[in-house]
Amino acid sequence: MEFGKIDRSLLDKVNFRLPEDGAFTKALKPAVKQPQLFLGGAKWGRKEWVGLIYPAKTKEAEFLDYYIQNFNGIELNTTHYQIYPAATIQKWAEKAKGTGFKFCPKFPQSISHYSDLSSAKAHADTDRFLDSVINFGEHLGPLFLQLSEKFGPQRRDVLFSYLQKLPRDISVTLEVRHPDWFGKTEIRKELFQTLHELSIGSVITDVSGKRDCAHMEVTAPVTFIRFVGNGLHPTDYERIDDWVKRIKSWLQRDIREIHFYMHQPDELYTPQLTDYLIRALNKTCKLSLQAPKLIGTTGDLFG
Repeated sequence: MEFGKIDRSLLDKVNFRLPEDGAFTKALKPAVKQPQLFLGGAKWGRKEWVGLIYPAKTKEAEFLDYYIQNFNGIELNTTHYQIYPAATIQKWAEKAKGTGFKFCPKFPQSISHYSDLSSAKAHADTDRFLDSVINFGEHLGPLFLQLSEKFGPQRRDVLFSYLQKLPRDISVTLEVRHPDWFGKTEIRKELFQTLHELSIGSVITDVSGKRDCAHMEVTAPVTFIRFVGNGLHPTDYERIDDWVKRIKSWLQRDIREIHFYMHQPDELYTPQLTDYLIRALNKTCKLSLQAPKLIGTTGDLFG
């Protein structure tokens, strides 16, 4: 993941401390029921994980089976590049049968990056995408709409119109990246207010070189966190410790689901850092989340 990436030599100079909760997060009512946590990565097709969480000689066709045994959710990036036929989605969902696993499909780039969201093609692609992912059934998690860095608030009327047309019975989360969404108070307030009114989650992205995307606003009952690490640099662990403290406080809030998906360079170290996250959550929050079944480790854990 290149977005927000900075030179490793500069990491010790970054202020990684999470901001205080935003206004919409602070306004959340006390929890009636503790939120569910879903944790994992963005891809299952990683050959580097053979011998790490996939047994030796695991075939690629079996990668998803073992991924589901190690994590309970995935930020499904593969749907960003194509719209899959119903039969493929059903086959993936079948592998999760009997578990609480959630697939969180990413909107196709033909919609999010290569359209202005108002064209007939964008709406047709949206219908095809929704008709596809609905086949995940009970294993469908929130859909993830990621806008490019070039999509700024001058196009907010088009964005808000598009979001208003999305079906209300499917959970949707939105990631914006243009700095003006966060740097201008009135625009920031309007964005999060609109998402709150539409019950659309505001994706929180914790990445080294773009700290404004860690805005800490929870605008819907389902929140979505993207953590971009740096190959198990010591700051990765310090940042996770900070997130564990924040999640502990959020477990007392009226949130239905917290999705936390890990990104690492080439995704190589995703299992190790997710293992650290889960063990820290279990210890600090008195949970019993299942950690990945690490078979071995790859390389120097501290980079």
